[in-house]
Amino acid sequence: MTRKVSWIKAALKQVGRFPYAVQEEIADALAIAATGEKSSSAKPLKGLGSGVLEIALQHRREAYRAVYTVKIGDDIWVVHAFQKKSKTGITTPKHEIEIVRNRLKRLKEMIG
Repeated sequence: MTRKVSWIKAALKQVGRFPYAVQEEIADALAIAATGEKSSSAKPLKGLGSGVLEIALQHRREAYRAVYTVKIGDDIWVVHAFQKKSKTGITTPKHEIEIVRNRLKRLKEMIG
């Protein structure tokens, strides 16, 4: 059974600003997630509990991220997307983690 992919509006808007090739790769990774599998570009996002994954992509020496959860409701929810500016390692910046944490909390309240 394939699950529906739903978007928090701000995440969809941000992905729309990414280069087309990045948008396609994110769409492919989410299509894989919808079938219950995990794309090679997706990895668990530490510190946010199980079922929260980050799609990590490189494109023309830039880093792009999309964060989704498979644990809230029946859908796969894309909760955040951003271009990673930090050149200090692979760690997701704290303020991006806070955005994800807040959106997950609001989504849980909405969906139940």
